[in-house]
Order: sequence, then structure tokens, then C-alpha cells
Amino acid sequence: MKMASRNKCLILGFTVFLWVELYTQYPHIDQNVTCRLLRKFNLTGYVEAENHSVVIGGLFPVHYRTMPTSDSDEEIESPMCEGFNFRGFRWMKTMIHTIKEINERKDILPNHTLGYQIFDNCFSITKAMESSTVFLTGQEEYKPNWRNSTGKLLIGIIGAGGSTMSAAVSRIVGIHKVPQVGYASSSSIFSNDNQFPYILRTIPSDKFQSEAIVNLIRHFGWVWVGAIASDDDYGKYGVKFFREEMESANLCVAFSETIPKFYSNEKMKIAVDAVKSSTAKVIVLYATDIDLSPFVLEVIHHNITDRTWIATEAWITSALIAKPEYFPYFGGTIGFAIPRTVIPGLKEFLYDVHPSKDPNDVLTIEFWQTAFNCTWPNSSVPYNVDHRVNMTGKEDRLYDMSDQLCTGEEKLEDLKNTYLDTSQLRITNNVRQAVYLFAHALDLLSQDDIREEYRENAVLESKSVLDYIKVWPYLQEMKFVTHDGRKIELGSNGDVLNGSYDILNWHMDNTGEITFVKVGEYIFTSSKYEFVLPKNSTLFWNTESSRLPDSVCTKVCPPGTRKGIHQGQPICCFDCIPCTDGYVSEKPGQRLCDPCGENDWSNAEKNKCVPKHVEFLAYEEALGFTLVILSIFGALVVLAVTVVYVNHRHTPLVKANDRELSFLIQMSLLITVLSTMLFIGKPCNWSCKARQVTLALGFCLCLSSILGKTVSLFFAYRISISKTRLISMHPIFRKLIVLICVVGEIGVCTAYLVLEPPSLFKNIEPQNVKIIFECNEGSIEFLCSIFGFDVLLALLCFVTTFVARQLPDNYYEGKCITFGMLVFFIVWISFVPAYLSTKGKFNVAVEIFAILASSYGLLGCLFLPKCFIILLRPKRNTDETVGGRVPTVDRSIQLTSASVSSELNSTTVSTVLDE
Repeated sequence: MKMASRNKCLILGFTVFLWVELYTQYPHIDQNVTCRLLRKFNLTGYVEAENHSVVIGGLFPVHYRTMPTSDSDEEIESPMCEGFNFRGFRWMKTMIHTIKEINERKDILPNHTLGYQIFDNCFSITKAMESSTVFLTGQEEYKPNWRNSTGKLLIGIIGAGGSTMSAAVSRIVGIHKVPQVGYASSSSIFSNDNQFPYILRTIPSDKFQSEAIVNLIRHFGWVWVGAIASDDDYGKYGVKFFREEMESANLCVAFSETIPKFYSNEKMKIAVDAVKSSTAKVIVLYATDIDLSPFVLEVIHHNITDRTWIATEAWITSALIAKPEYFPYFGGTIGFAIPRTVIPGLKEFLYDVHPSKDPNDVLTIEFWQTAFNCTWPNSSVPYNVDHRVNMTGKEDRLYDMSDQLCTGEEKLEDLKNTYLDTSQLRITNNVRQAVYLFAHALDLLSQDDIREEYRENAVLESKSVLDYIKVWPYLQEMKFVTHDGRKIELGSNGDVLNGSYDILNWHMDNTGEITFVKVGEYIFTSSKYEFVLPKNSTLFWNTESSRLPDSVCTKVCPPGTRKGIHQGQPICCFDCIPCTDGYVSEKPGQRLCDPCGENDWSNAEKNKCVPKHVEFLAYEEALGFTLVILSIFGALVVLAVTVVYVNHRHTPLVKANDRELSFLIQMSLLITVLSTMLFIGKPCNWSCKARQVTLALGFCLCLSSILGKTVSLFFAYRISISKTRLISMHPIFRKLIVLICVVGEIGVCTAYLVLEPPSLFKNIEPQNVKIIFECNEGSIEFLCSIFGFDVLLALLCFVTTFVARQLPDNYYEGKCITFGMLVFFIVWISFVPAYLSTKGKFNVAVEIFAILASSYGLLGCLFLPKCFIILLRPKRNTDETVGGRVPTVDRSIQLTSASVSSELNSTTVSTVLDE
């Protein structure tokens, strides 16, 4: 209501301005004289109001434009029109035909008939406003009387064609609450009740069409689209909603230019240059056919091809644009149209036209002259009156009368023009529904018997100024079914709530004519939509390859890359940046690369996550296989030594210095050598728990057994230097040393496994491209404790044997153990830096080498000399050699492994070391 008051103020202000101008230009006018129109408007049309209850007004663009008027300030002229529009003439005739049809029906307004007063608005705001004034006041009165020039009640207006003209009319008649129904005014501005409270429409709002266009663009995968709009409400608001929908769909508008309403070479050049220079190959044209026509000529003039045009309902089926000579430039156009229908009896009515029926019917005469290229005899109607601007910007005026006279015998059946073409009745059907909208509202009003003032004749025959206002409540939220079964439902703001668009594609048939092929449908309601475009639809694309055009600012980034948006640029213009390691893009056009999972890694193309390469010391690889061979070989050597010892267990050399400890050492070396097998292969929880514990226990058993031997040698050395005879060290004490050491080690290992056991660990830190399967050793404190105990035993063994290394004569076992301990320490001291400097499977391999090297060292130093004597020098394996003095001639024989006979001052100490 505030907006309506504002509009009234604007009208009032404009009226005052006109009065001031009037008195300024014509000071001689007596102010007491009643105001009157200086001249009548040059309006053409049809009227039939006599003997009818009410009159419906109509406005149609029967001409394309108005002619320029004189620049003289002395005389005011009402402009004349030029450029006959066959399509607008058909719309006008359809309104007349529909009113006649309703008057003949008995089920609608049986007791009343409708009249009409129809004007040609010449696709001009000026003419539309002149017609509106005549509807309200006639051409004689100075104030509205709501009876127009016919003297009948004006019940409403149908029109005025384009959105801009309908808006101009509504701002005048809406002030007086005159209902208006638009048949082609699709602009979204009419959805605003505050600005246009008394306008309804039988055509869907452009809001639905903009959504449909964006869905079409998205369906074909276009992301970079241009837009050209007419410089009026239809184009500006249509593109506005289109841009909003594109933005919400993450699509881009490459450019948005306007076509000037009045030809401007500079403005037209801007629009054409935008089309030529842009990489967008798909362009939306939001304009009427009349406004679009100069732009089409410019496109042809500049030979712009290889473009796909998206059409709106305003020009998709217009014969003004769909000409065969335009097909090389506009062929393959795809767009939306009002659903096609067949109107019974309309074709016959359109053919029933002839200038001879009414000599004063200037529109029919002009139609005849234009259609048949002749001049009607004795007619003042000029032939082919036209005015336009050519491609050079110069004005051409054509007022020439045709030399050929019309005979009246011309046949309409021979014509091929838009007026007689009833195969594409789309907007035409909207005109029909607009008339029926008024008819249904009046019918409901005439039947309303709830209140006395709404009875059948009370309103229609009333002379009250509010009569047409009473129709408005019945027009709002109207629902009815059309002749072809479609349901028409209007909302409270006058918009169509449900409907559909046909999706049309321009083809050329065998006769060289453009055909509009329906390839799909867009069905909508106020809350949802359905986009139907079958895959088997026959689509024609006006491209060099005749394939679906590609309209992008930057081609879609392939898998393996992501979009790098330019700052300040549309999101459709970007760089394709390869994904970083560990990230992939599996689909084209991804904005971001997706991270791979913990166990996966990107492939070389960065388009797929693949399982990471799992690294561990496998049996199958050369390194692992070599270590297995060395382990097995070491075990076999240990077993061979054991067999030798078992077979010669009763010989003095085997029995010397505790035979059982020798067997324990061999068993422990077998354990340590075979424990390396636990380090090879894919780690698992049980192998991680077993390998370090097994290794620690094996070394503990080995070193504690050696410690038992070295203690015996230590006592032997002490006897040798003291030259006294000591009490023999009983063998049970040696075994007790082993038992205590092993039990202690088992206790620590048990606590280790129970409290913080080792476990499998998938290490991805060193190299992301692979997973290193290794063992998390759990508690470092426990691990250091169990191996620290082994180190302590090794130190004790080394110290005791180092002290006893100088035993004379046959005491060489001490020297062998000393060398064995030296090898053990050298191996493990070298192991530490090598272990810390390697990763993954090589880390494990270094540890295995250390285990095998130390095991081989102990095995070689402790048992190979004895096996040499046992197998190759059996004569030296005697009690005399082992337990007595060696003859001087045999000093070259180096006894090993605890020669237990030495004569010190004629004192035998063999009993000290004997078992």
C-alpha cells in the first residue's frame, strides 16, 4: 500500500508538471476553460462494444516501432507506426476470436456478452500509454470515467505485450485498480505486489525460465556462458535472475551485454565485440524478437559462426529471427517455448480476413498490402512503411507505394507467414487464456448469490465506479482447466504456479525451412521441477564437428590435478595444478585433491590411491634369501659340531673343562643362529614378541655357559701363579652359574612381555610412499635391561679369560674364549652405528648380520680348534696330551680347548680342571 501511495504521488507530481508546461507554452489559454486534449492520438485497432455488458481492453504490438516525430516545439504529434508485425496481428485476432467464442457459449456468462476495444501499441511505451489513457478517459474527457470511448464499462485490460510496455500501462491503470492480464510479460518484476498489485499473467515468470536455462546449461556440461539482453525490464531482470542462478550453480557468466532499445552503433559494437572476443561458445539471448532483430543482422554482418545460442520464449519460434538465410549463424539454437497447442476454429477465423469487408480497417488493409506486396486501391494506408538503421548507422525511410495494385483476388492459402501459421500457437494460446481468465471471473461474479450486491445482474448492469474492482477478488488465485486439458492456477501475486516449457532445437528440413523440433520438456511447480531431455533426442549443433559444443574458460582439469583459482577471476577460469604426493583427484574438475588413506598412496598420475608398497625383509628377495642361507648354514655347522661332540663325548678333549657346558653353548648358538629366521618375513605381533626375547635368552645361555668355563680357567690361573694346590671346583657350581643367569634373564623377559610387549608397527614416517612393517620394541628400558645383562655376562667372560690367557703350555682354551669375546664385542660395537644409520628392512638386515657374525665368531673360536684335533689329530686326543706334560718334540702341537695337564714344579693341577 505504501508503494501504491508513492505511485499516486508520482502521478500527481507529473500532472502538476504538465500543467506548468502547458501554461508556459500556451499562456493565451483561459484558465476558466475546461481542460481538453489538444489532439487525438493516432491509434489503430478494433472495437466492438455496442450491445455488450462489459468491455475488455487489449494491447498488441501489430507494428514493430513508431516513426520519428517532428522536432518542432510548436506542434505536438502522436507518432505513427511502421513495420507490420504478423505475429502481433495474429495475437490481436485471437483475442477477438476468443471473445466471440465465449459469447457463443452457454456455459460461461449465459446472460451476458463481452465487448472489446483493442489497440496497436506498436511495441512502444508511448503508444501503450496513449492507449491506457484512452481506456480510462476516452479521447474527449479530461478525467477518468472508466468507460473509455465506447461508453461501456471497462472490466480489465489484456496486454500490453512486452514486459516494459506492460509495466508502463500498469503504472497508469493500476493506480485506478484496473485489472490487467499479461500474455507475454514474463519479467519477474511483476511478482512484486507492492509495485504491480493489479496485474496477472498467463505466462510463467522469468524466474522459472532462468532456472530452466541454468538446468539446461548444467545438463550439457557448459560452465562458461555469455549473456546478451535487451535494454528493458524483460532483458535486465531476466539476466539478473539468470546470473543469480548461475552463481548458485557454481557456473560462470563470461560476459553480459545489452542490446540498445534504440539503435546505437557504439552500444551494438560493444555487444558484438563481446561475442567475438569471448571464449564462451554458448550465449543466452534474453530479448524479444523485435529487439533482437538488429543484433542478428550485426552477427551476420560480422560473420560470427560456431556459436550455440540459447533462446528464451520471446523469440525461439519467431519467424522474424527463424529465417533460412540466418540458419548458418543461428542453426542449432536451443531454448524454451510456451507449450504448443491447437485452438479450435482459429485457423478458419484467421483466414476470414479481407480489406473489402471494412474499408476503414486500416490494419487489415496494411496486412494485405504487406503480405501480397501490393497497394490497395483508393487506400491512404502507405505500403511497407518502414524505418530502420542499416549496418553503417545511416537511416533509411521507405514510404514508397507499390506500383502493383491489389486485386482482392489474392489467396491467403498461397501465403507463408507468421499470421497464418497455426502450427506454433504458444503465446497465442496465452492470449486466449487471458480472455478466459476474465470470462471465468465474471462468470463466478455473476453467479455469486451470497450477498445481494453480487447477484447476477446487480454488478454487471450496475453503473457504480467500483464495478470492475469487484471482479478482482475472483481473478486472484484463479483455477480453471483449458480446452486442451491444462490446469491454470494463479498465486496471490498473480504468477502462474505450475506449468511447463517445451525445449526446442532449430533444425532445417528438406525444403530448406527451419523447423522447431521438440527435444525435451521442463515441468515446474512453485516448489519443484522436472527436467526431461531423453538421451535419444535428436539434437543439431551448429559446430564444425556437429557435436556438442564445449564452452569453458579453462578446460576441465583432468584427474590427477586440481583447480587453482585466479584471485579476482571467475571460478571457471583457473589453472590445473598437479596434486601433491599422497593426494589424488579421481574425477575431472575437482576443486581440491583428496588425501589418500593411511595405508594408501597416490599413483604416478595422481588419479588413484593405491596401496602403499609394504617393505619388510622378505624371504623371496635376494638379501633375505642370503640371510636365510647363512642362518641355515650356521645351524648345520652347529649341529655338525654337536654330532662330533656326541660321537666323541668320552674322549678326553670333549670331557675336559665341563662337557655339559659345551653342549649348552652349542645349543645356545643353534638358538641364536635360528632366531634370525624370526627377523625375516612379514612381521606380526607374535614374531615381534618372540625374536628379541629368543635372541636375548640364546645369548644369555651361551654367555653364562662360557662364564662357567672362564671361571674354571680363572681358578686354574690363580693356582698356577700361587703354586699351591687348591680344592677342586665342583662342576655343579658352573651349572649353577648358568642356571642363575638364565633364570634371571627369563624373569626380566617375562616382565617385558607382560608389561610392555613388542608389537607390529606400520612406520610411514621415513618415506610416505611405502609402509615399513617393523616391530615396535615396546619398553626401551626392558629391552636395554635384557640385552644389558647379556653385555654384562660378555664383559665378565672377557675379563676372566683375559686374566687367564697366560696359562702355560696346553692351556689354550682361555685364549680361544678371549678371541671369541673380542670378536663378539667388535661385531656389536660396529653394529650400533650401522643400525642407527639404516632404516626399514636394511635395519633388520644389519641386526641379522650382527647376530650371525657374533654367533659364527663364537662358534669358530670355541669349537673349530677342538674339532680339528678330534677329527684330524685324533692321536692328540689322549689323557696324556690333555692331562699330562707334552713331550718336547711335540711342542709344535698347539692344544686347544682346555688342555688340562701342565706340570708346575712337578705339581699336577689337572684335577682342578677335571670334571
